[in-house]
Amino acid sequence: MNGHGGARFDPKNRKAKDFWKTTWRLIKYMDPWKWGLALVFIFAIGSVIFQTITPKILGQATTEIYSGVMKGYRQIKMGQHLTSLPIDFDTIKHILLVVLCLYLIAAVLGFAQQLIMAKISQKIVYSLRRDLKEKMQRLPISYYDTHSNGDIMSRAVNDMDNIGGTLQQSLAQLVTSVVTLIAVFVMMLSISWKLTLVACITIPLSLVTVSLVAPRSQKHFAAQQKSLGQLNNYVEEDYAGHTVVKTFNRSDEMIAEFEAENERYYKASWKAQFISGVIMPLMNLVKNIGYVLVAVIGGVQVANGTITLGNVQAFLQYVNQFTQPITQLANLANTIQATIVSAERIFEVLDEEEMQPASETLPDVITKAKIEFDHVEFGYEPAKPLMKDFSFKAMPGQKIAIVGPTGAGKTTMINLLERFYDIDGGAIRLDGRDTRKFTREDLRGHFSMVLQDTWLFTGTIYENILYGRKDATKEDVIRAAKAAHVDAFVRQLPDGYDTILNEEASNISQGQRQLITIARAFLADPEILILDEATSSVDTRTEVLIQHAMERLLENRTSFVVAHRLSTIKDADNIIVMDHGSIVETGDHHELMQKGGFYADLYNSQFADEIAAQA
Repeated sequence: MNGHGGARFDPKNRKAKDFWKTTWRLIKYMDPWKWGLALVFIFAIGSVIFQTITPKILGQATTEIYSGVMKGYRQIKMGQHLTSLPIDFDTIKHILLVVLCLYLIAAVLGFAQQLIMAKISQKIVYSLRRDLKEKMQRLPISYYDTHSNGDIMSRAVNDMDNIGGTLQQSLAQLVTSVVTLIAVFVMMLSISWKLTLVACITIPLSLVTVSLVAPRSQKHFAAQQKSLGQLNNYVEEDYAGHTVVKTFNRSDEMIAEFEAENERYYKASWKAQFISGVIMPLMNLVKNIGYVLVAVIGGVQVANGTITLGNVQAFLQYVNQFTQPITQLANLANTIQATIVSAERIFEVLDEEEMQPASETLPDVITKAKIEFDHVEFGYEPAKPLMKDFSFKAMPGQKIAIVGPTGAGKTTMINLLERFYDIDGGAIRLDGRDTRKFTREDLRGHFSMVLQDTWLFTGTIYENILYGRKDATKEDVIRAAKAAHVDAFVRQLPDGYDTILNEEASNISQGQRQLITIARAFLADPEILILDEATSSVDTRTEVLIQHAMERLLENRTSFVVAHRLSTIKDADNIIVMDHGSIVETGDHHELMQKGGFYADLYNSQFADEIAAQA
């Protein structure tokens, strides 16, 4: 699909405006799967508990071995002859079997939790995407006029992926980290409250380490993302406009700008990666300090007989696990904050004001006109009216040309015809009926439009033409293609109508792209055809072909032609000349030229420019 991208929005660069309100709203999306989520949390808690108690049970095996060895040494000192140390291997086997079973249960619970959470998270994101897509269909055109394609795509893709990733990984990890922290602390207390106090000394050090380093890392990550966005823009512009760049010999300048931005990205990335990389070594240092203190004090207690060797071994494992959840929770805080920002951006779209039904309409009238503008008033902003007391009639089968300088209101008139915007006063009638009495879908069913900017999607030429009317037969498509002079060039292609157009439809010419869009409009067979600069991007020969096709296909069909090239609309039944949102002249070409007014000036100046260009 043709379009323009933009730099990705990085949710890490800002904080949520209302964290808890957005969080609660996101939680509501989880409500249909609350029992599944409860099962996920139960499995996560169970997995953590089974993993947490195994070190202490495994320590019993170490204690059993240590006791057997010490008992044997005592017997040897007493003069007893031993062929083997009196170690109870049956007890050890039993302990190892229990440990193995606990680890297997923990693994199964963890796998089940991930499997269920993956499905639920995608269901939640599916619901969000569906609501966003449906909302986008109900938004007024003004929303698209005031928001860039890149921003809309970022919300629909990047923010959705961010939420999906967090729900699938971080939500369960949050529960796991909290439960692990609590479970490990309880197990440490069950072994020795004194050693637990020693281990807890490392908590403030861990918190200080994370709180000092993480914000600095975050700042550089934000700079990294900003530089990456700029870098992507340079690459996109360079590739998209490489012909223009080479034509104006700006390659060296573009390379220099790219290298400068690449250098900024390198510096920001290096700092971000270095500082974030420091966190883990510092956390390991803090952990090792606690590890050494516990090992020394625990060793003294073993020597004094106040604690078993197995319990010290288990405690050392718990110390090793104790700082890990703290680091995870610190990282999760940033991830969750970024996710809530993404959710907030999606909810901003869902909360946008939708297109509303008309609050008031005018009575139907009996008229021969197909389209009637009756004292229409309109402005994109209330304080800046664009149309004032705008009136005219288009009779059935007439070709109405709309001309005027840039900003005169030509495209605005088309937007009002299809109710992309609602008028502020007066009425627009179709067959005597106020168009505000139609639903927008029903109203647009009477129209078909061909724009100056061709819109073709990735797919075959046949599919792109068929887009005009899905229930059309192959014969209908071929007939429309022949009428628009598409059939001739398509049959010369190796794959004919099965030729796949790429993303930019650059494998065919601009003129051929325009002809395909015209064939699509003809296939729709509308009552009213709108051509907005439909021939401005084609060569003279193709323009002639289009004009000939128009003469045949516009019979008994009302059409509106927006044109800058006045030579293309000399045969129009009525020409509406606009300036500053108002009609300044109406009539056919000969009448307007005889008046010697605004239209004549436009035509003569354009004709003079064409003669000068030919000279």
